[in-house]
Amino acid sequence: MENESWIMPTHIVAGAGVVTNEKDEVLLVKTYNSGWVFPGGQVEVGENVIDAVKREIMEEAGVEVTVGELFCIASNTKKYPGYNGVKEIPTKVMLDFICRAVGGTLRASDENSESKFVPKEEVLSLIQTPVVVERYKAYLEYTGRPIYMEYVTKPIFEMKLKRMI
Repeated sequence: MENESWIMPTHIVAGAGVVTNEKDEVLLVKTYNSGWVFPGGQVEVGENVIDAVKREIMEEAGVEVTVGELFCIASNTKKYPGYNGVKEIPTKVMLDFICRAVGGTLRASDENSESKFVPKEEVLSLIQTPVVVERYKAYLEYTGRPIYMEYVTKPIFEMKLKRMI
């Protein structure tokens, strides 16, 4: 039996890294619309997640990294109206990794106005986006088992589920 009305689900898959340097400071980038965040972005067609994390961090901050453990899987489970010719923004799955800076030259980029390493205890005072705060808390709470969180961001941020997996 054919179901002609069935639409295959679509998800954005993204990867990000909490990057630390030799002083155990954390890399943050200041985006033009979301303020301070740790770097990351969408996985491109044909790209694996680890390579995407490395590429995004290099593109956004000029920092070369090694990618370590997965500490958080965050899923925005609501679709949103699109913009700039995109009809609809699908649900999103974000994979967050612990990364270590191993080279490069710290810089801003087309996507952010500033990149800097900050002491771990100052990070939460700079991040303003609720889901990024929760993802950073998952990093601070990491004990060897990743955190899974389900949330929506509009009309307001709401955590639907948060648990260790």
